Amino acid sequence: MFAAFLLAFPALFSIVNPIGSALIFSQVMAHRTHDERARLARLVGSYSLAVLLVSLWAGSYVLNFFGISLGALRTAGGLLVAIRAWELLMAPEVQEERKERQAAPASADEDVAFFPLTMPFTTGPGTISVAIALGASRPESGPGLWGFFVGVTAAAVLIALLVWIAYTSADRIIALLGHSGARVVTRLVAFLLLCIGVQILSTGVQDLLMPIFQGMHPPR
Repeated sequence: MFAAFLLAFPALFSIVNPIGSALIFSQVMAHRTHDERARLARLVGSYSLAVLLVSLWAGSYVLNFFGISLGALRTAGGLLVAIRAWELLMAPEVQEERKERQAAPASADEDVAFFPLTMPFTTGPGTISVAIALGASRPESGPGLWGFFVGVTAAAVLIALLVWIAYTSADRIIALLGHSGARVVTRLVAFLLLCIGVQILSTGVQDLLMPIFQGMHPPR
């Protein structure tokens, strides 16, 4: 359970990036009162938790239903996580510009908590893909399976709580860190995400190659 939490939390934190997203949230919602921003932050945190839990719990099972093996899921998911981490590590400003475009419609509408502030701004396709990849790293069966889901669920709950807190306290975060400080945090956690992606990828490759090696050297 603890290992699953340590696997999921830094991966989800880096791809959701509550601190960097809070800076953009503050800019887009600058014309609203503090109470309105606090209400939106609470709703976005709740919706983000729902998106994360569905992706973590059911995403890999849905793909398995279509005949995709767990090894293939882990290999593709780990590769995707590593690519996303590399993009965040090398060019965080590109991610910031993308999020600004995604959040822009929220400045004009009233009901914006789910779209676009939750999807695609906070938990978009990239976050869903990473969550599915994390779900694919689960044990195939046994008591460890339940411990894994408890660990990743705890990570998702903590991420949603951080989104709520960061969006509510966006003005304080800007005063404390600024854009440069937020980019430093993004790069640090992106490196952890890169390591996690490589780990998931290596596990998937091992799952795919193990039957081949066993066929070449059958047990006596």
